[in-house]
Amino acid sequence: MADRTSPGKIADFGAQGPSSGPSFAVAFGGGGARGLAHIHVIEALDELGIRPAMISGSSIGAIMGAGMAAGMRGKDIRAYASKVLASRGEVAARIWRARPAKFSEMMETGLRLGQFNAERILKEFLPSQIPDAFEKLAIPLRVTATDYYGHRLAVIESGELRSALAASAALPAVFRPVMRDDRMLIDGGIYNPVPFDVLEGAADILIAVDVVGVPAVRSSKIPNTIEMMFGTTQLMMQSIITMKLQKKRPDILLRPSISGFRVLDFMKMDAIMAETASIKDELKRAVEAILTRNAA
Repeated sequence: MADRTSPGKIADFGAQGPSSGPSFAVAFGGGGARGLAHIHVIEALDELGIRPAMISGSSIGAIMGAGMAAGMRGKDIRAYASKVLASRGEVAARIWRARPAKFSEMMETGLRLGQFNAERILKEFLPSQIPDAFEKLAIPLRVTATDYYGHRLAVIESGELRSALAASAALPAVFRPVMRDDRMLIDGGIYNPVPFDVLEGAADILIAVDVVGVPAVRSSKIPNTIEMMFGTTQLMMQSIITMKLQKKRPDILLRPSISGFRVLDFMKMDAIMAETASIKDELKRAVEAILTRNAA
């Protein structure tokens, strides 16, 4: 089992070696390809010497959070994502390997054209460093999903990991729902796009990263059905986030500039990373400000 000792502290790398400071928890929000911006946040935390006490994540945020919780550094996550997303051929090959092996398997839950099996997809795309169970993670992780028939948020933090990540990322019309613990689970962002509230009390300082964005790619053409669905979902999620922030705000809320990208723009990783690079310095300044204020 991975080491869980002394998580959540910011290291002060002075002459006397690292000393403990306030603890941190991080909530990574959902947003599809826009969630590649989370890599900047993880890199900044690495550079600050911050190891979160706990991580939460929704959809792509859960996947990025799992990488960090598994002990991967931001630079390693960036390198892995860059390699996988280097060519459409590489992505297509992995998706092809994720197809059902038999026609009978494809028909088990009915023919679902256009809906991928999220667990199979993750098996092909997740880095090997991410373990098969929550208990093997170096940092505690809470993954959110939406309980479709239970009409409530599902927070998963133990047991098999891949099915939890698949459920959290099971965006309707793209991925089929995931059955876990007798519940039909879909995308966690539907119910809780930026799950900072599930980390309440987990650390001294709470960081939340919102990569939902809003429909912003203007065109003279009327959006097609899928584009309209994704855009409408963005508006709904932002409404949920606004209501949550009226009740309680995280200590640090980061909103990188990602509205110009669509949920499935994974092949635009370089552009997304370039557009959102400023978030690293923004986070560092925010952490420094809080530490200065607390020391006063």
